[in-house]
Amino acid sequence: MKKHTLTNRHGLKIVGVLECDRAEPAGTCVIMHGWGGHRNKPTVQAIKKAFLAAGFQTFNVDATHSFGESGGDFEQSTLQTFWEDFEDATTWAKTQDWFVGPLAVAGHSKGAYAAARYAEEHPDDVTFAVPVAPVVSGELSFAAYKTYNPEKLAAWERDGVLVRTGSEGDVKKQHWSQMLERLNHTPPDAAHLTMPVLLLVGSQDTSCPPEHIQVLFDALPAGNKTMHVFEGFPHSFHEAHEQEACTTRIQKWLEEVLPSNSSC
Repeated sequence: MKKHTLTNRHGLKIVGVLECDRAEPAGTCVIMHGWGGHRNKPTVQAIKKAFLAAGFQTFNVDATHSFGESGGDFEQSTLQTFWEDFEDATTWAKTQDWFVGPLAVAGHSKGAYAAARYAEEHPDDVTFAVPVAPVVSGELSFAAYKTYNPEKLAAWERDGVLVRTGSEGDVKKQHWSQMLERLNHTPPDAAHLTMPVLLLVGSQDTSCPPEHIQVLFDALPAGNKTMHVFEGFPHSFHEAHEQEACTTRIQKWLEEVLPSNSSC
C-alpha cells in the first residue's frame, strides 16, 4: 500500500492509495467514492477487494471537496468536480511508472457517474467499467427525490441549504445550488461504452433507484453489458453481507470477462 499525492486542474491536492497483492498486477483499477465520502467507505472498499482478488492493482482516490485527505470544501462539491477529479487522477496515474494496463474504472454514486463518464470520453483507454449505484443524470436525480423524498427536496429548495450529520458524525451542509448543478449533466453517451460494463444497484436504493440504472443499461450496446440488482440493499452497502455480496458479484463478473489466461 502506497499513498500518492497529485494536484488537480484547479490546484487542489488529490490523495489516492495504490494497493496490489501481486508482484505482477493484471491491470489497474481507478476507484472513487460518492458524495460526502472518502476512499475508506465500505462500498468502495468492497469494489476494491474484488479487483485485488482478480489480480489488479487499485488506485483508490479521495475526491476533492469531500471528507478524505484531498483538498477543498464540501460546500463546493458538484458532479463536475467529481468528474474532473476522476479524469485528472486517472490521467496522472497512466503517466506513472507503476501503471499497468488494462485500465478498469469503478466507483459508487457520484464516483460511479465520474467513472462512467470517463469511460464514455476515453473509450479507447478503458477496458472494464463497474459503476455501482451511479448517478445517471441530473434530471433523473431530481426525479428520484421527487418520488422518494419529495418533502426533503421541497425543504431543501425552500431553505436553500440542507444540513445533515453523516454516519461518521461529520456535518454536511449541502446548498441548493449544488443540487441544481446536477441538471447540467446528461446521461453518458452509451454508444461509446462498448467495453464490458457491470452495473450494480440495490433494490431499495432511493437515491439512484434500479429503474434509473435500467435506463442506462438499456441504452448500452448489446453484448458486453451486465446489470445486477441486490435484493433488499440500499444505496450504500454498510452491512457486512452487503459488502461481501458486492465483492463476490464483481469477482464473478471479472472471471467471465477477463481473458482465460489471466490470473483471477
